Amino acid sequence: MNHHAPVSATADLIAREARLGAANYKPLDVVLTRGEGVHVWDVDGKQYLDCLSAYSAVNQGHCHPRILAALTQQASRLTLTSRAFRNDQLAPFYEEICALTRAHKVLPMNSGAEAVESALKLARKWGYQVKGVPDGAAQIIVCADNFHGRTIAIVGFSSDPGSREGFGPFPAGFITVPFGDAAALEAAITPNTVAFLVEPVQGEAGVIIPPAGYLKAARDLCTRHNVLFILDEIQTGLGRTGKLLAEEHDGVEADMTLLGKALAGGFYPVSAVLSNNEAMSVLHPGEHGSTFGGNPLACAVARMALKVLVDEDMIGNAARVGANLKGSLAAIAAPSVKDVRGLGLMIAVELHPDAGGARKVCEKLVTRGLLAKETHDHTIRIAPPLILTIEQADWIAEQFAAVL
Repeated sequence: MNHHAPVSATADLIAREARLGAANYKPLDVVLTRGEGVHVWDVDGKQYLDCLSAYSAVNQGHCHPRILAALTQQASRLTLTSRAFRNDQLAPFYEEICALTRAHKVLPMNSGAEAVESALKLARKWGYQVKGVPDGAAQIIVCADNFHGRTIAIVGFSSDPGSREGFGPFPAGFITVPFGDAAALEAAITPNTVAFLVEPVQGEAGVIIPPAGYLKAARDLCTRHNVLFILDEIQTGLGRTGKLLAEEHDGVEADMTLLGKALAGGFYPVSAVLSNNEAMSVLHPGEHGSTFGGNPLACAVARMALKVLVDEDMIGNAARVGANLKGSLAAIAAPSVKDVRGLGLMIAVELHPDAGGARKVCEKLVTRGLLAKETHDHTIRIAPPLILTIEQADWIAEQFAAVL
């Protein structure tokens, strides 16, 4: 027996990572080195179909050639000016994203969590300056099982113990109501309520789709009580659910919409707060900002990321192929499956608690060349890039059928 067998590249990289990195993730043991379209390859040369899309950041597919070209072209010209000076990419980015989403004003940031934080600050300031809430008394209503990011303020209103425990004390001013319950929302509104922050579909919670009419009822309540209706579309937006924004399924318009993730097609962190009312007007120079927010590289990349979504009909494709994939998954006759639900290409397969756990299923899928990720203990989220073909969708369903 040869005791000097070389350590595989995968094992070597994983060991080095474990030695030097913070242990705040528990990834599947695949080390990826290349991506193209819906596929990625590991350091040992094995190909996989990516059913996570970096939590919906690569809706346009890995290394989309047109976004890559926009990035390299802009990167060789000008990357960062800070907002102390102006750059020639910011105004066109504003124009294009507003035309697409019917927003009136834009605040550019970098990460999704920063977009959420910005919206919270805006909502409070609007409450004091426009609505007339007493200083320091503003309340923002959120939903149980939400996921809006990882900053101190945001984890403070999370109902997930793993996100919260050990990180207090937390900022006050947040009220939690059950998701999908319009009566509970109405009961929680007071004269000091400035905003209701909600995901149209709860992604991290396991692709939880609210009852029909819920978002419409929430929109009406917010209008009636002069409360800002803020939709976190960082994961649901930009085609993931088969519409440009998930709000379109319910025919509602938010006062503020938060975008991130796929806004740069996975090339760069770009996020934005889009506002459809006067809330943005409460900000004055020096009151909020970001060194990297709205930088020319970010804007050039985001412009092309939006363009290819529309030009290449990725949104329509997500609706068509998603409906097909959901149907195929729902048809799998496995006693371990409790529920299959989804909108567009945002799909979840929930297993019965006695099925042995979603992680085990994900590990089996890896051996079949499919990368998916469990959320909580019993749910597998399926969110491939929006360029997925019907044939690839059928292949995904076949792998699930074989494993389940």
